[in-house]
Amino acid sequence: MGYRVAVVGATGNVGREMLAILAEREFPCDEVAAVASPRSTGTEVEFGDTGKMLKVKNIEHFDFTGWDIALFAAGSGPTKIYAPKAASQGCVVIDNSSLYRMDPDVPLIVPEVNPGAIDGYTKKNIIANPNCSTAQMVVALKPLHDAATIKRVVVSTYQSVSGAGKAGMDELFEQSRAIFVGDPAEPKKFTKQIAFNVIPHIDVFLDDGSTKEEWKMVAETKKILDPKIKVSATCVRVPVFVGHAESINLEFEKELGAEQAQDILREAPGIMLVDKREDGGYVTPVECAGDSATYVSRVRDDPTVENGLVLWCVSDNLRKGAALNAVQIAELLGRRHLKKG
Repeated sequence: MGYRVAVVGATGNVGREMLAILAEREFPCDEVAAVASPRSTGTEVEFGDTGKMLKVKNIEHFDFTGWDIALFAAGSGPTKIYAPKAASQGCVVIDNSSLYRMDPDVPLIVPEVNPGAIDGYTKKNIIANPNCSTAQMVVALKPLHDAATIKRVVVSTYQSVSGAGKAGMDELFEQSRAIFVGDPAEPKKFTKQIAFNVIPHIDVFLDDGSTKEEWKMVAETKKILDPKIKVSATCVRVPVFVGHAESINLEFEKELGAEQAQDILREAPGIMLVDKREDGGYVTPVECAGDSATYVSRVRDDPTVENGLVLWCVSDNLRKGAALNAVQIAELLGRRHLKKG
C-alpha cells in the first residue's frame, strides 16, 4: 500500500524534477497528482521516465483531503495561501519556498544532517526544505562538525542561473546568443548582464549590506546544524545553467587535518569525495548536473587559522538543493511517521 502524493507547482523546473525523482527512486505512490496555477490546468507533464503523463489540476479547486503528502514547489505567494489549507485537510506539506524555513514550529530538514528534527512536523503539518546553497553545504559540514566542532564558516558561492527559475536559464541562453551575433544583451531577470559575467547579488539587499540569499545561508545553517556556528556568506550568480559550487573555509574547535577530513567525507552519507590533486581531479557543475550526490573536492589545510580547512563543494541545485531533498524528506517521513502496509 502506497501514498497519495500531490506535486504543487508541477510545471516549473523544480516541480518537474520532483516528479522525475519520485519515479526514479520508486517512491511508493498509489496516486500522484500534478497541481499548478489555473493557466496550466489541463496541460500534461511527464511522470519521470515511466511514460505516464499526468494532467495538471487547478490549485484553486484542488481538495487535499485524503492525500498523504504535498510537495510544494510553487513559490512563497501560492504557498502562503494553499499550504495551510492542505495541512489543515490532513495532508503533510513539504515546502520548497522560503516561507516557513525560520518558523520555530516548522522543522527545516536535510535528512543526512538532522533527521530527528522531522518529529516536530505535527505542530503545523508542514516541513520546510532549505535554500539550495544551504542544503549542499550542510551535507558537507555535518560529518566534519561531528568530528571536530565547527566554530566558523566563510563561504563564497558560485550559483547557477537555474536557481532563478526558467526565466534565469532563458536569459543566459538568449544573452549568450545575442553576444555571439553582435546584438545587445539586455538584462531582464538579473540586475546586470549574466552571460560571460558574474553578479555578486542574489535576492534583495538587507540593511547591513548583505543580500537575503546570504542571510538565508547564515540563518538556515544555524537552525539545521548548530546555532553556535558563525557563518559569513557571499553569494554570486554565475553563467552556468545547472549546478551550484561553493568555496568553503572552516575553522574548528579541535584539530582536524586534511587527510582525516577526507577519510570522514569518504564515508559520509550523500557525499562523493573526488579529490585527486591533479589536473581534472575535482568536480565542476557540468559533471554534477543530473546527479544526486553532493561532491567535495580540493580538501586542504588552511594555514591562516588554527584548526582550519578549505574545501570545494558542488551539487545539482535542482536536485539536492530542491527536488531530491524534498523527496528524501518524504521518504524519511514515511519511515518515521506515515508507515503504510
